[in-house]
Amino acid sequence: MLRIATKTKLTPEEVIKKAIKFFGPDGYKLKITNTTETTAAFEGGGGSIEISACNDDSKTTVDFLSREWDFQVKEFIRMIR
Repeated sequence: MLRIATKTKLTPEEVIKKAIKFFGPDGYKLKITNTTETTAAFEGGGGSIEISACNDDSKTTVDFLSREWDFQVKEFIRMIR
């Protein structure tokens, strides 16, 4: 299990939209189990990913909890930084 956070200039809504495209049906094809404007959860391949994003001063803090998708989460973090 991986718990990691990062900061980005993207808005929380932009982060979640990119996460859905990256991990969901158009990307790694994980099943979207929950989504709001600032959160998303995915399942598949024997694991799961939970993402939450919130404004923090002039940047957005993005928190991840990953089970079996650690490499892909790190790949996504590099993409949104």
